[in-house]
Amino acid sequence: MEMSGSSSGLLLLLLCFLIVSSINATSDSTYDDFVQCLSNHSSPSLQASSIVYAQTNSSFTTVLQSYIRNLRFNTSSTPKPLIIVTPTDESQVSAAVICSRDIGIQLRMRSGGHDYDGLSYVSDVPFFILDMFNLRSINVNISDETAWVQAGATLGELYYRIWEKSGVHGFPAGICPTVGVGGHLSGGGYGNMLRKYGLSVDHIVDAQIVNVNGTILDRNSMGEDLFWAIRGGGGASFGVILSYKVKLVRVPKIVTVFEVGKTLAENAMDIVYQWQHIIDKIDNDLFMRLLVQPIILKSKKTVRITFIAMFLGDAARLISVMNKEFPELGLKKEDCKEMTWIESVLYWAKFDNGTSVDVLLNRTPDSVKFLKRKSDYVQKPISKNDLEGLWKKLVELGKPGMVFNSYGGRMREIPASDTAFPHRAGNIFKIQYSVGWEEEGDEAEKKYLNLMRELYSYMTPFVSQSPRGAFLNYRDVDIGINHNGNDSYQEGKVYGDKYFLNNFERLVKVKTAVDPQNFFRYEQSIPPLPF
Repeated sequence: MEMSGSSSGLLLLLLCFLIVSSINATSDSTYDDFVQCLSNHSSPSLQASSIVYAQTNSSFTTVLQSYIRNLRFNTSSTPKPLIIVTPTDESQVSAAVICSRDIGIQLRMRSGGHDYDGLSYVSDVPFFILDMFNLRSINVNISDETAWVQAGATLGELYYRIWEKSGVHGFPAGICPTVGVGGHLSGGGYGNMLRKYGLSVDHIVDAQIVNVNGTILDRNSMGEDLFWAIRGGGGASFGVILSYKVKLVRVPKIVTVFEVGKTLAENAMDIVYQWQHIIDKIDNDLFMRLLVQPIILKSKKTVRITFIAMFLGDAARLISVMNKEFPELGLKKEDCKEMTWIESVLYWAKFDNGTSVDVLLNRTPDSVKFLKRKSDYVQKPISKNDLEGLWKKLVELGKPGMVFNSYGGRMREIPASDTAFPHRAGNIFKIQYSVGWEEEGDEAEKKYLNLMRELYSYMTPFVSQSPRGAFLNYRDVDIGINHNGNDSYQEGKVYGDKYFLNNFERLVKVKTAVDPQNFFRYEQSIPPLPF
């Protein structure tokens, strides 16, 4: 007997209701199990439900979105965590690891939410987020020039706390003040003092991490292999980073910055060509990045190159260095701005002149866009003919831009095996590919991602080869992902060789020793060796 249309419609509606009810019941059961487990493994005074947000909680969406820094992963179709855990002390982190592991749900750790491809808060399998924003204490000790910094602190907060104690100390890390310390330092920590002092990881002297058993380890108890791995290899493959102890660096009372723009009509071609030949060998106090952008000028499409520099010294000495080593730019004294180091932090973060240093305590960016980033390393100067081709490609594509970040100096003195971050000697500059957009929808995303991939493909002959290197903190799932199945080692090697070069195999051995069951996993985690 055939069913009527209304009967089949009612049956379909009932079936949908039962499925949704089943999902909700499963979610509720998971929440109850987790909260009970958390209570069992935490201080008796903790009301576990106060730090755990289920999807049904009225604050769930606010907490989730508070640290999403890429609008691509803040849509209605973006997979959401079953639970968000917001620990307020370290013992709760240990308990969260134990309970997630015992329940069998994947755990994603988020400190600042700046993972470019959203891997700290998005997954295609059921997952929890361990949100570290409450754990952000910073203890600066000027007497021994160190600071303990919890993973949930931001770079801006770290810089501010250093400035509170000293006008002649700083720390070599990134220029975006809302970036979280946990992810930034564990992936390398690249900033505008790297030619003088190297990376953030080169100044980590101790750390605390929660391992797969929920045990809190410091450098002594974790051992030197794991301590090596979490300095550039990414912390999320090995455990939950609680804090880092860093060694501060000395900065002069006066530093100098400049920003000079040149179009192709203003001889930008020859200046960029020469820049490649001197920038890795110039005075170590000077860092210079190039912002390469397609623009429309007087109704004509062209390319503008903006030279942005940080110099650890006064303007007079900077002018002397530039006149001797790089006269092609034609730098003038009026181009230069002298300031304190903390003022330079504000300058590089694009705050207006005169902005209070207190702005560094603001954990929320001014704006969030849809975005995509990629990376490369250049080891041989690009010829004028090939630069001409690149300018034409940028004009043709219209939207993506590039940033050339100078290398050399201290970076070529530190052996590639000293930390898990391997990209040291032999690199002239690093490229960051960048595109951002405001249009919503799949079509816009597809269009801009394709533009980025076309530019990345075009650059293949001019960048590092075998493997084509990439920077972990410029997260890029295009270079390979791991399904964490039987082929996890082979899949991991595809992107692992690019991010870590010859350090990948040692990272795999460390992973195998500390997390052989691969609990701490995500789409680009370090895989253990197969059994």
